[in-house]
This record gives sequence, structure tokens and C-alpha cells, in this order.
Amino acid sequence: MPRRVQNISLLGVDLAWGDRNPDGLCAIQVRSGRVASMEPGLTHGDDALVDWCLRSSGSKTVLVTLDAPIVIPNRTGSRPVDRLTHVLFGRYKAGCYPANLGKCPRPVRVAEKLSAAGFEIGWNVRGGSQLLSEVYPHPAMVRMFQLEERIPYKKGRVEDKRAWFRILQRHIRKWVKASCPEIPLSGWMSGLLREPWSKAIEDQTDALVCALIGYHHWKHSGTRSEVIGDLETGFILLPADTSLPSAP
Repeated sequence: MPRRVQNISLLGVDLAWGDRNPDGLCAIQVRSGRVASMEPGLTHGDDALVDWCLRSSGSKTVLVTLDAPIVIPNRTGSRPVDRLTHVLFGRYKAGCYPANLGKCPRPVRVAEKLSAAGFEIGWNVRGGSQLLSEVYPHPAMVRMFQLEERIPYKKGRVEDKRAWFRILQRHIRKWVKASCPEIPLSGWMSGLLREPWSKAIEDQTDALVCALIGYHHWKHSGTRSEVIGDLETGFILLPADTSLPSAP
């Protein structure tokens, strides 16, 4: 990735695979190399999401990080990158679900609509680029937070979700303080990271993690990121960590 651009919109999207549930959103706006604003949100449906991405693209350079399989050439089965996550992160219980066009048509449809709006799929940020990258928070958080196992905040009883979600919030606050101290842990972000679990709060927190993966990628000009998979069969952008598994 070339020298870091100074003005960029980093948009995290926790994309619902189906049409019933809302999409979690988080926009980090960087101006002159500094975080100028951060904003969470929710949208419902393809058109509202595309409109939000366009409205939130406050600079000519944009990186949208989506927690969804945006490149899926296979109609059945799973992608090579899905299987690779189980090789690399299976012991952390952080492998991907199998993605195919039969199970999850919406992410590809959304990617096509964003492509028609001027975005391209990739990860090499450069001045004026408008990019879509697939991310997957579970293995990313294993690396970011140095976890021995993924945080199981998505399933189980509500009481269990609330307990695990509080642990996730603490990890995010700790990581931001240590790795991105220039990001203010105040205002809405402070509130979001102390709210009790609800599905809406979970979706926006997942979107925040997606945006932080993009921010980490931008901040270090790609030198502390790893891409597993490829553009043809599917890829995932991850924070790199040499103390944990990397792609062969």
C-alpha cells in the first residue's frame, strides 16, 4: 500500500445476510491524519445501506469494511478462504461459516450495488480510491485482543450474552487505549462501549470493530495487516500478528 493518505472515510458495516434484520454501521472520518468524527447507526435494506455509504463518504478516499462474504464464486459448499480460517483459527473457535450463493445472496448483491455506485473490491488504499473489503471480526479480535478463544457473545441465554458482551466491550476499550490512543474514548463511543447488550447495540459494536480493522489497516499503511484468500475466490482482511497463525 502506498504512503498513507491523510483524508479518508473508514466505514464499518455489520451486514445482515438476509433482508429482515438491520445493518450495523460505524463511520470514522479522518481529516489531515486525525480522527475528526465517529458516528454509529443502523439501516435497513440495500438502498438505505448504499445511500449511507455514499453520504458517509466525506472524502475522496473511502474504505468500507464489511463483515460479510462479498466475493462468492461458488454456488454451493464453501470458499477456500472459509476453509483456511478453520486451519488458522479453528482452535480459537473463530472459523468462518461456509459461504455460497445459495446460502447468502445478499452480501454479493450489496457489493454489486456498491460497485455500481463507484466502489471497487480490494484493500490497497490509495488517494481517491473507494474500496470494499471483507473482514471477519472473530479472527480479527483473536489477534487484536490476544485471545485464547473467541468471545461467545452471540449465542446462548440473554444473561450469558450480556456477560460476554461486557467482556468484549472491555477488550475494545483496552485495545483502543493501547493501539489507537488518538481515538477518543468519549461521547457516543464511550456510551456504546458501556451499554448493556441488546441486538441493536451488538450490531453497532460489531460495525465499530469492522471500522477499527479498517482504521488499523489505514494507520499502518497495510504493513500490519494480512490478507488471506484472493480477489477471485474470496478474501478476508485481518490485522497481522506474528505471534499467532498466519497464512501459509
